[in-house]
Amino acid sequence: MQAKYKLKKDDTVIVTTGKDKGKIAKILKVDRKNGKVILENTNVVKRHTKPGPLNPEGGIVEKEMPVDISNVMFYSQKSKKGTKLGIKTLENGKKARFAKCDGEVIDKD
Repeated sequence: MQAKYKLKKDDTVIVTTGKDKGKIAKILKVDRKNGKVILENTNVVKRHTKPGPLNPEGGIVEKEMPVDISNVMFYSQKSKKGTKLGIKTLENGKKARFAKCDGEVIDKD
């Protein structure tokens, strides 16, 4: 069974632990099965690749590696800090995510 996470693709997050602590980045992909996220220009490593159909020259390629979802927090633009997310029901009966630090509604599902 896959775990439920409140973070989604294109959310802005702040890294809370590791070598990139304090970096603010956008989520490129969420892997719900393994509990990982891939962030833009974060946790970048160099990989040596052999020549092949996708990369005919080969060489050293930099790529983003996954970060555990527990090591990132949603970044609130309003309060300029990391915050937890909650879910509340709006007046029209729809559910929406909101930032717990300032009550700002993130999106309307």
